[in-house]
Amino acid sequence: MSDVLVEQLKDISILCVEDEEGIRKVIVDTLKYYFNEVYEACDGEEAYEIYEEYKPKIILSDIQMKNVNGIDFVKKIRKHDQQTTIIMLTAHSNEEYLMDLINLNINHFILKPLNLKKLNIALEKYVNKNLSEQINLSTDLVLDLHKRALIYKENQLISLRKREKDFLHMLYENKNSIVTYMQIEEELWIDKEMTTHALKSFIKELRSKLPINIIKNVPQEGYILAHI
Repeated sequence: MSDVLVEQLKDISILCVEDEEGIRKVIVDTLKYYFNEVYEACDGEEAYEIYEEYKPKIILSDIQMKNVNGIDFVKKIRKHDQQTTIIMLTAHSNEEYLMDLINLNINHFILKPLNLKKLNIALEKYVNKNLSEQINLSTDLVLDLHKRALIYKENQLISLRKREKDFLHMLYENKNSIVTYMQIEEELWIDKEMTTHALKSFIKELRSKLPINIIKNVPQEGYILAHI
């Protein structure tokens, strides 16, 4: 994997779910090369608690585990979340679960044993799908995820803070639906409670940086990306 792709993954969070401690340690140590935020769980029950608290962008999960298995864990997530990327580790003996996994909108499968080549393929697929360096927010406004900046009319560069970049990316990813206050708090205010005043101040400051207003407020619900 190229240095540019590795750099893009640094700000992404990932959860590794594996019940065999020795295998999990090897996977987690490998993931720490790519990601700054790596969480780990020994079964689906612990994994769901971590998912609810930290909302990782990627989940890498085994299927057969004690307590809550990988299938039941993913089913709980997919009841209300179709956005999180889920990569399943599967063995030949897991074919009985294949239809369940397809119906659960799994993003990628890795056949055991996991190795660097297989992991790189899965991560490159994620980057190509989710982290294209430049996103068109409007006709004249482009969000550059790698530079963490906006490009206006191809020549004006506007620097962004990480939370501002992440918020605009959220609006783009959910451009056909409303980004709710709850989503914003869960994904952007992970480390502390989001007050109404803090959110309003954040939006006001971000709007002041924008050459055109692409953030539309939906009263009592949240925000959407305005079509300009």
